[in-house]
Amino acid sequence: MAPTAADRSVVTDSAVTADLRVLVLAGGLSYERDVSLRSGRRVLDALRAAGMDAELRDADVTLLPALTADPPDAVVIALHGATGEDGSLRGVLDLCGVPYVGCDARASRLAWDKPSAKAVLREAGIPTPDWVALPHDRFSELGAVAVLDRIVDRLGLPLMVKPAQGGSGLGAAVVRDAASLPAAMVGCFAYDQTALVERYVPGMDVAVSVVDLGDGPRALPAVEIVPRNGVYDYAARYTAGRTTWHTPARLAPEVAGAVADVALAAHTALGLRDLSRVDLIVDSAGQPHVLEVNVSPGMTETSLLPLAVQAAGLDFGKMIGTLVARAATRRA
Repeated sequence: MAPTAADRSVVTDSAVTADLRVLVLAGGLSYERDVSLRSGRRVLDALRAAGMDAELRDADVTLLPALTADPPDAVVIALHGATGEDGSLRGVLDLCGVPYVGCDARASRLAWDKPSAKAVLREAGIPTPDWVALPHDRFSELGAVAVLDRIVDRLGLPLMVKPAQGGSGLGAAVVRDAASLPAAMVGCFAYDQTALVERYVPGMDVAVSVVDLGDGPRALPAVEIVPRNGVYDYAARYTAGRTTWHTPARLAPEVAGAVADVALAAHTALGLRDLSRVDLIVDSAGQPHVLEVNVSPGMTETSLLPLAVQAAGLDFGKMIGTLVARAATRRA
């Protein structure tokens, strides 16, 4: 099968990356530290296998002195959670004049805060489940029982409760009856001061990775997610045997096209760059609904972006290398 334009871009750009020195940032202090380290090691191995000079470093007190003394040509951010996704680290890299793979600080901050991102998506006409964002302080001040009763009246049941800022399914729970909602809120507040409560949409969980290898954003094949216990939580994401994935997702061609279009629209509406992962639910009518958008997707052996890359017939290391080469040009 002849290579596509995107495939040729990867092959061409990978030859340039041999002279580039790349720093892979992983670890951090978020709840997702362990996952981040696994992502970082996989990215490191892939870049080295592609012939690149790559180093893995934690985002700790030694980072800024190292960037100042010997700045790399580009950085790959494999940090998950706030450190890698709330825009703050990207802002620091901008201050240091070090280019990096991925969106800028402003877009990262927007995507990281789920209520803000959902508001932008809705304004752009992109479907996303109805929601309410509730800070812990307001929850306490206004009276938990009264607030929760009003949420159920407004959004109905079942509901999805999750941290307004966070990832990997930490603190998330499906609430199928009103009696379970208080416990779900308490569990959510353990990970964030603001809870996002949204209408639960039954259907197929899919994730669409979007990459731009030089010829514009491209949606990779959708990954269908089938968790054994029905909920794609932290254990289901990172424990072997807890989830089955189908790539490409088992969707009718016209639905698969609609899912790709919505993912690309979300990527564009949020002002993202280089790569992202858009998580969606496809309901029984074939309508996709955007749940959230991740600007620092997982890269582990059970992560969704590498599965999509493989399904697209791309080489993971060369693809990352292409993104590195594109990022390095931003130094100028």
